Amino acid sequence: MAFELPPLPFAIDALEPHISARTLEFHHGKHHAAYVNNLNGLIKDTDLASKSLEELIHIAAADLPAKQGIFNNAAQVWNHTFFWNSLTKGGGGQPGPHLLARIETDFGGFEAFKTEFKNAAVTQFGSGWAWLVEDAGKLKITKTANADLPLAHGQKALLTIDVWEHAYYLDWQNRRPDFIQAFLDHLVNWSFVEANLN
Repeated sequence: MAFELPPLPFAIDALEPHISARTLEFHHGKHHAAYVNNLNGLIKDTDLASKSLEELIHIAAADLPAKQGIFNNAAQVWNHTFFWNSLTKGGGGQPGPHLLARIETDFGGFEAFKTEFKNAAVTQFGSGWAWLVEDAGKLKITKTANADLPLAHGQKALLTIDVWEHAYYLDWQNRRPDFIQAFLDHLVNWSFVEANLN
């Protein structure tokens, strides 16, 4: 069964002024859609066509570089879907008490978490992602290049920010740090993060 582009979980202009409708028209409507179409083309009429997205990622990750194209497109479909759900209108601020307590325990405070997350996102060279993950029962910040993702490394993703230039360049140009700060202050969907933790 072919994969479909999932709809955005919010109105296309809901994240303005931090992420514009124009950015989402390109990012979701062009980039994310292209990964879906490319993946469908790569697996069509193969024994992989019946696999879930997560299964495809694991199968391809175990057979690199032979299945690099499948990994790149499957992972990017997964990453983008996860990113959209990491965003919400009127988001940001602090998480609920359970997650906040975990963050304070594992990072030494919420401000320390934000500093470490922002640093990971700013210093990801070139295209990639910064993540809050759960790894062996502990919350950690990690970053991945290109299409790579925590799922391929035995980690559970809780939150991500996309730092490929197409995620922010129309709105923020080369000011990646400002985009990341706006994400933390105004866009993080803490309810989604908390649901992933449970």
